[in-house]
Amino acid sequence: MFHGSLVALVTPFDGNNRVDYSSLKRLFDFHVEQGSSAIVVAGTTGESPTLERSQHIELIGHAIEIADGRIPVIAGTGSNSTSQSIELSVAVADPRIAAYMAVVPYYNKPTQEGLFRHYTAIADAIDKPLLMYNVPGRTVADLLPDTVSRLARHDNIFGLKEATGDMERLRQIRDLVDEDFRLYSGDDFTLRPFIEQGGHGVVTVSGNVAPSQVAALCELARSGAAHEARRLDDTLQPLNQSLFIESNPIPVKWALAEMGLIEPHIRLPLTPFSAQYHEDMRSAMRKAGVSFGDEG
Repeated sequence: MFHGSLVALVTPFDGNNRVDYSSLKRLFDFHVEQGSSAIVVAGTTGESPTLERSQHIELIGHAIEIADGRIPVIAGTGSNSTSQSIELSVAVADPRIAAYMAVVPYYNKPTQEGLFRHYTAIADAIDKPLLMYNVPGRTVADLLPDTVSRLARHDNIFGLKEATGDMERLRQIRDLVDEDFRLYSGDDFTLRPFIEQGGHGVVTVSGNVAPSQVAALCELARSGAAHEARRLDDTLQPLNQSLFIESNPIPVKWALAEMGLIEPHIRLPLTPFSAQYHEDMRSAMRKAGVSFGDEG
């Protein structure tokens, strides 16, 4: 399955609040050129909570067409309703989808047994592998290592996006699952140590803006080039800080607009990136080696 940088892609909108498919194609072309390993469509960074069901289905369908086999597409179809997650996954089913990703159910605070049954039901219902996504900072509910271990035995669950940033959590999970179970960081700040300590890659926000740099960091960390990895990581940390100074994806969409890749539109209840942070973001982008739109 996947290694390296899996980019949690933004969903570009036009001035009429519609999905901007010309910009979506520009983003896919950019990531193919820059060496990203896969694209996650309609995740949190893709503003999935604001997508109507028909828009969600259409977005994934267009993404598959745009990808055209050049880069794997992982479809985000998670929700806090098991039946709705299944229905959406079935609705977007396509042989060209590489996998699905489903977030831990949010707001309704399921037990560990509830999480086990939720993911089992989804995995039983789909015909492509499932990537689980644990982000308790957003969902409140936390998919604990023992439950991950139980779910990892399911033939159709291939991995976990673990966004706690806790290296001890990574070690606990690694001790409980088989070697072929894939573990991806969901935290750009701790990407390097995560891979150095046995992770397989990252589902990244920063990779939207600096895809070649994040892909290179993954490879350096994976190959054991510790000094080079740390040096590259140091250039990316200011970007990570700036990209999370306000709620994701507010900052990353502004940065991509500065790069000339999308228009600077975001859906309520999220609001435009605060002007007080603009210069710090530009500085962080320059340090990471990112080119702005007026620089080609």
